[in-house]
Amino acid sequence: MSAASPAASRALGLSTFSFTICFAVWTIFSIIGIQIKQQLSLTETQFGLLVGMPVLTGSLVRLALGVMTDRLGGRIVYTLTMLAAALATFLLSWATTYPQMLLAALGVGLAGGSFAVGVAYVSRFFDGSRQGTALGIFGVGNVGAAVTKFVAPFVMLAYGWQMTAQVWAGALALTAVLFWIFSKDDPVTVQRRGTKAPLRSLRAEFTPLREVRVWRFSAYYFFSFGAFVALALWLPHYLIGVYGFDVKVAGMVGAAYSIPASVFRAYGGVLSDRIGARRVMYATFAVSLLATAILSVPAHVPVAVFLAVIFTLGFFMSLGKAAVYKHIPSYYPGNVGAVGGLVGMIGGLGGFILPLLFGWLKDETGLWSSCFAVLFVLVAACLVWMHLSIRRAPPSSSLIAAE
Repeated sequence: MSAASPAASRALGLSTFSFTICFAVWTIFSIIGIQIKQQLSLTETQFGLLVGMPVLTGSLVRLALGVMTDRLGGRIVYTLTMLAAALATFLLSWATTYPQMLLAALGVGLAGGSFAVGVAYVSRFFDGSRQGTALGIFGVGNVGAAVTKFVAPFVMLAYGWQMTAQVWAGALALTAVLFWIFSKDDPVTVQRRGTKAPLRSLRAEFTPLREVRVWRFSAYYFFSFGAFVALALWLPHYLIGVYGFDVKVAGMVGAAYSIPASVFRAYGGVLSDRIGARRVMYATFAVSLLATAILSVPAHVPVAVFLAVIFTLGFFMSLGKAAVYKHIPSYYPGNVGAVGGLVGMIGGLGGFILPLLFGWLKDETGLWSSCFAVLFVLVAACLVWMHLSIRRAPPSSSLIAAE
């Protein structure tokens, strides 16, 4: 495996740092939403919609941003996305009514869409033997959520939620400027401009999305990323309700769950390059199936066992997130933005839909463990689908070689 070029290393470093700031902004409502709820006397449903709105819009916009990156290049799209999200976050600080805040949240969600831009941009700097590692490192930017959870409360308690939004907006705007100054256009964009090659039609951009394989990868990411986000949001509530944890302790456990599981995404990329993404996905699904089966038992699981199993589950989910994105540039090198955008969109929707489903099942069944029963069914379906697809592929198929 050859060493990455200076240009590739710079692109990866700048993109990862930018994505970390974007992710911190994307999750800002998890903190400032508490004061907003009190200020506007919001119901639980209104509060849930406000907190979930950036997650929803940040997921839905990923497909469009991915296609724009394929066509225009990641440098310009990444910069404009960050500036637009920064403007929306700043305007949020001036919102005084609930509808105004929902509208601002739509713009804040653009920060989450930056993932699709970064994946398409970074992948063009690396060859196939290093793409898994590079995209795994880029995905470590998920720790931006932990940055917000650790830092934003202090700013909010000292200066209020409005100032917190302004500080986060300023940080994102500064990041956009620095990214534009120090980044370079990716090799594909440079070549296209040099040859003055015409842009592909939109039909060509979206053609791969007709393939079942793309939707299979999306299902993998719905579990590995969507369920991970859902558990990160649900875990403090679960610990308080089942084990009687103090809210501060439950919050710290939730943050401790998020950070290592995000950082180990880089290791998942390295493993995918070394032993193949298919083997990493098999390990992810097999261990996740066992973990969710244990946690689905209605009987009270000892807290030490619960924490050991949930952290193991988070670790393997982190490996799976990287492995999914190892597939995309291998199969669709010319459509990383569109395919990666769709996969990211479906995964992000998982982070929005699953917490709602968890809450509904808890209300209907009275069982806290029902959330893990859902995940057990989901991971079982993914494992069966993947195994049958591989078994049905001809021995010479690129499916076997790439996965």
